[in-house]
Amino acid sequence: METIHKIGRRKTAVARVYVSEGSGNMTINGKDLAAYFTTGTLQYKAKQALLLTETLESFDITVNVFGGGVTGQAEAIRLAIARALCEIDAENRAILKPEGLLTRDPRMVERKKFGQKKARKKFQFSKR
Repeated sequence: METIHKIGRRKTAVARVYVSEGSGNMTINGKDLAAYFTTGTLQYKAKQALLLTETLESFDITVNVFGGGVTGQAEAIRLAIARALCEIDAENRAILKPEGLLTRDPRMVERKKFGQKKARKKFQFSKR
């Protein structure tokens, strides 16, 4: 099996994932998974697709991720890994699709409007 390259996005985070056969090592921006994502929740999000398909120890994964915050980066990595697993084995799609791991979350931050403090702040009310 050659290396499979996939891209995942969430908010403004973009993750490029390279999946190849191996022993289960995950490297993110040159760091180990536990060193990059310090909380268990973020580590679980990054590994969720591998856990559901029971392929955690089967592949070595190298990730380049930039933009956004840590949660957006973890979810971008999750989407990219899920897409790569579907390319490796089409049967993985039936496992990942019902969990929503193959859907790109379209929600983005709403832009700030001119004359306002925030994006959704109401205009000041004046009776006259």
